[in-house]
Amino acid sequence: MIRTLVASTTEVDDITLAVKDIMSQLNPGKNLLKNTVGIVACHYEFITSGMVKEICNTLPFDTVGTISNAQAIPGAAATLIFSIMVITSDTIEFVKAITEPLNEEPNKKIINCYRNVKKDKKPSLILTFAPFMLQNSGDEYIEALAEATENTPCFGTLAVDDTNDFSNCFTIDNGEHYPDKMILLMIYGNINPKFYIANISNDKIFDKAALITKSHRHTIMEVNNRPIIDFLKDVGLAKASETQYAMSSLPFLLDYNDGTPPVAKIFMQLSEEKYAICAGNVPEGSTLYLCSTDREDVLFTTGQAIETMIKDIENASGVIIYSCISRIMAMGGINPFGEMNLINEKLNGKINFLFAHSGGEICPTQISNTKAINRFHNNTLVICLF
Repeated sequence: MIRTLVASTTEVDDITLAVKDIMSQLNPGKNLLKNTVGIVACHYEFITSGMVKEICNTLPFDTVGTISNAQAIPGAAATLIFSIMVITSDTIEFVKAITEPLNEEPNKKIINCYRNVKKDKKPSLILTFAPFMLQNSGDEYIEALAEATENTPCFGTLAVDDTNDFSNCFTIDNGEHYPDKMILLMIYGNINPKFYIANISNDKIFDKAALITKSHRHTIMEVNNRPIIDFLKDVGLAKASETQYAMSSLPFLLDYNDGTPPVAKIFMQLSEEKYAICAGNVPEGSTLYLCSTDREDVLFTTGQAIETMIKDIENASGVIIYSCISRIMAMGGINPFGEMNLINEKLNGKINFLFAHSGGEICPTQISNTKAINRFHNNTLVICLF
């Protein structure tokens, strides 16, 4: 049996009141089973006020999570909010690990972190809470996890904040916060997660595709054996490519040409050499499909994914949802919480969920009896139903 509880508070300054608010909603003395963990999402002001540390220190179980610019649980959605989902069970076990700082050799440190705490058997699921670091690619994290965990399903997020320079993108471990450490939560036992993805509708994909013929990690130098800047000129995006905001608002689908579903990615900026720097690895031999996105498509694709998931919620215990910050940017200023409100409306109290925005999403695209193909996504909403 798995049970979930959710709680939130908008109290940023009065620590005593916030702790009382969370404890009264969770009532841990009455509701906890043998093994318990808390998944946290909150605005960074809850870190700077000392609220996160006090709440997590008061709770009688481990807490892990990330900073996010906006969060939601059933009946609540806001920017300045502390949210927590508690997962408690007599039949599953949680093992938590935290890496050394990932400024150097992130691959090696992630692999060592996992191997230092792993059991004799593979976990059923790994929840992953990663820092947003401009020098690192989310795909590097995925590659390290795939090597270390023998392709165990991994689901999670990169921290994201609402500052201009992403200076407060912390991961959270038992109330402490880190700008450069990844937290892994291994879940062992009888848990059978299902995953759902929403990114870009087919009618938002431009006709012109491009084969990546020269790249390095997350930088595209050439497509179709021509400089990437020439391709952007050909499709009328030369001027847009001059500004970082316009580039990061331009999603594309990346087909690895290996039989797996395409993955949404975004450009970050142009380098001095006019190379396209992306928020994720872009291997040579992949095909790039430029896309557009807007408020209507965000709501449409999210609605489709939630409706598909609802068909499977019988006997499920909870839902964790991460949505790329680019999707709230596409919503515009009129109704920025539209995606969160839509989820609340469609679920309508049917199941406990935790929603948070993300600086990059980690979710499998395919699972077989032997392995999961984990991918790093941008401009995507990912769902883990368990």
